[in-house]
Amino acid sequence: MSLLLHKGAELATMEQLAAIPLPKETRTYKPVAHMDLVNLLSSMAVNLLPEFELVNTQLGVTKDGQKLFGVITLKNDHTELGLSIGFRNSYDKTLSVGIVTGSSVFVCDNLMLTGDLTVLRKHTSNVINDIDALALSTIYKSRAAFAQIQEDVEIMKDIPMSDDEAYRTLGLIYGRGIITPRQIPVVKNEWLKPSHDDFQDRSLWSFYNACTEALKSSPPQSIMERHLKVHSQIMDMVSA
Repeated sequence: MSLLLHKGAELATMEQLAAIPLPKETRTYKPVAHMDLVNLLSSMAVNLLPEFELVNTQLGVTKDGQKLFGVITLKNDHTELGLSIGFRNSYDKTLSVGIVTGSSVFVCDNLMLTGDLTVLRKHTSNVINDIDALALSTIYKSRAAFAQIQEDVEIMKDIPMSDDEAYRTLGLIYGRGIITPRQIPVVKNEWLKPSHDDFQDRSLWSFYNACTEALKSSPPQSIMERHLKVHSQIMDMVSA
């Protein structure tokens, strides 16, 4: 999952997560172990979504091990999309635990995130119970989110898009701060010469994937929010 591998994040294994020292607990702060968060989400996803099979868990950490980013991908009988659970954590207090649901496009490993990034506001003594409740609520909603994403994909596939329309939309999402100047040529190149044959059609769906391909180079701490924004922006255009 390329969500993890750019801008200072590296792939990690569960063994490597376990080797990262956990910060000391204080009166006002209780750290959440990276490995505990992954185990909790994986177990809860398998138990709450029995019609899905867990097919992949990708983990990324910053070089100092202080920040964790991950994506759990599950598959049912849908051949094109998988249900994804994205999450983050930090030991240096720069990021609270965050969980978001969405989808992965199997052919290109692009992420589609919808809804809200659910964030744990405080790491207090009851943090584990709080995370249980946060994860339970988010994963329960993931079925509806996945169903909505499938509908969104079919809508986007049916909307033709010319080069000029793609360029205007590219300018809009840049102007609204969703993509950076360096990502503009990535979107343009992916639109004109898609890396994957599935996106040769001149449709809004192909443009969407050009955008999510470019977002892979976003800073890890903001990549979830940017995926959410690009999905919201494009679907707002559809409903306008």
